[in-house]
This record gives sequence, C-alpha cells and structure tokens, in this order.
Amino acid sequence: MKTNPFAARLDAFRSALRARKLPLAAVCGEANIRALTGIACDNAILLVRAKSEPVFYTDFRYVPMVHRTAPWMAVEDIAAFSGASTVSTCRAAGFESSMPYARWQRLAKAFPRAQFADILDDLSALRAVKTPEECARLRAAERLNDEIWSAAKARFRPGMTELDMARIIRHLMIDRGEGEAFETIVCIGKNAAECHHVPDKTVWNGRAPILVDMGVKLDGYCSDMTRNIVPPRPSRLYAQVYKLVLEANLRAIDAAKPGMTTGELDAVARDFLSAHNFGAAFGHALGHGVGLEIHEAPTARKGDKTVLRPGMSLTIEPGVYLEGNLGVRIEDLVLITETGCEVLSHSDK
Repeated sequence: MKTNPFAARLDAFRSALRARKLPLAAVCGEANIRALTGIACDNAILLVRAKSEPVFYTDFRYVPMVHRTAPWMAVEDIAAFSGASTVSTCRAAGFESSMPYARWQRLAKAFPRAQFADILDDLSALRAVKTPEECARLRAAERLNDEIWSAAKARFRPGMTELDMARIIRHLMIDRGEGEAFETIVCIGKNAAECHHVPDKTVWNGRAPILVDMGVKLDGYCSDMTRNIVPPRPSRLYAQVYKLVLEANLRAIDAAKPGMTTGELDAVARDFLSAHNFGAAFGHALGHGVGLEIHEAPTARKGDKTVLRPGMSLTIEPGVYLEGNLGVRIEDLVLITETGCEVLSHSDK
C-alpha cells in the first residue's frame, strides 16, 4: 500500500499535541493539510488524534481522489464531523488561529465542550523543515522559474508597458507550470523604489532599468526570484547601489548555514548595507520561507531567534529603495544543508 511521504511530520505533530496535553487538533487550512498528508483538497478537516490514527473528513466530491492519492488515510463524510463522539465530547482541541472567522464559528459549534489552543506555530515550525520530496519539488519549481525568466526577458521590447511584461511572464507560467505563485512584480525605472509595485502602464524606453520579482508554481510548490535588467549605461548612483545589493546578497548566501539564527543571517546583509550608508533604505526582512505557500516560516528578519536547520528553505533578498529615484532587489531561493546552503536560483545576476 502507498505510504504517506509526510508520515514523519504527522508523527511529530502528534508528539507536539501530546506535549501540550491536547487529545486532538482539527486542521482546516488547505496548505497545512497538504503538508501533513500530501492531499490537496479545499473542503476538508483533518482530525489529528494524539494517540490514534488521523481521520480525513471531506465531502462526496473528493472521496475518490483521497482514496487514489492517500489509500492509507481513513475518510469520513464531513457532514458527520460535528456529530462524531470524539469531537462532541472533547474537552481540549487544537485549532489554527489563521482560519476565517466564519469557519471558526462552525468549528466552535462542533466542539461544544472544548477549550481551544492555537497550534498554528507548531504547524509552521514543522513545515519550515522540508522533506526530501519537498526539496526536490522546490528545485524543480525554481528551475522552471529560471527558464521562464530567460524566455520572458528575450521577448521584452522598448515600447512595452509593465503590464505587457507581466502578462508575458504570466502566460509562460500558465503554459509551462501551474501559474503564478504570486502576482508578478514588474517595475520600470523609479517604480522599483516601491518594494511591491503593482505593474501599470509605464512604458519602457529601452534604457531604464527593470526590476522583476516572479515565481511559478509547479506540482503545488512555489518558487521565488528577483532579477534586474541593468541598462548598458546606468547612472552612477544606480551602478553603486546595484553593486552593493549584489554584494549583500552574495555575503548572506555565503554565510547561511545551520545553527545560525535568522536574525544573524539578516544582519550579514543589513550591516553591510548600513556600513555603506544604505541601511535605512533596506526596510524589509532579508527573506522568508517558501513551500506550498509563497510566504512560510522561517522569516529572516532583524533580531529573529529562529535557528536555521537543514531542510529549511528561504529567500535571500536584500534591497535598496530610494523613493522617486530607483530601487534594486536581488533575490535567490536557498535550501539550508548540513554545511551551508544550496542556491536554487541560477539566473544571471
């Protein structure tokens, strides 16, 4: 019989429930369910029991899919969830605080006697360390992202708008993958000073720099990368900023290793830019985890104490943003290894 490739993560979650003296948890988030079972389903409750096997509740439409993709999983009709004895008599249960309020109300009604404890951080910490299968999927997604970037920039022409360029990237992602992991960011010239600029009708004259932040989704997993098209004759300030941001990116990649904290990693890039008087222009975190969702744990930000472990994925994306003038960000996705990190983004910088 097919086995769950995420069984070790599920067992670790059950151990976490026992440590917190929680007899069970109702996991409702689609990404969290998939991270524990490999099942992609948008209407389900995974009832994880601390001392017995989990039960997957869903509706008639998805039962055959669950039988096919996860034959080891017990499946029940989601309509019977509220009446299940283990639910209606439960005195303590875990839940995800990130769920919509309407769903929380339905869940609370199903557990009339229970005190609830938030298990979102437990799930996030488990998901932060990728399985070998997840690492392979991240590599494949980032490899496709590189290919799409190469194909897209070859189609860019003077006279195109940011929207035109974003559409080129989006269509390639639909054709070759599963669409965008997030809305593609294209910034021409001074628009790059807006970290998350929404592409508009700004026209490229063929001489202004372009910043593109993009990620394709493949086999359920996200990719993420930021690259710049540097003009043949950039301004002196742009050339200076680009050189410094690239150096900050490379220094952080070289430093990333298990055992250091995410705050220490952030400081490698931040301190370097600060030493060159651009620290105040680097206003966001150095990076974030990537997996089933584009933003996952861990987050590499100033002062964060999360310890990097082998199997963690995160972006390294220092940037400098000078409002009304320019913006430069260079982003790579890396996997933490036993001795350092593996860079998954291979496009030229």
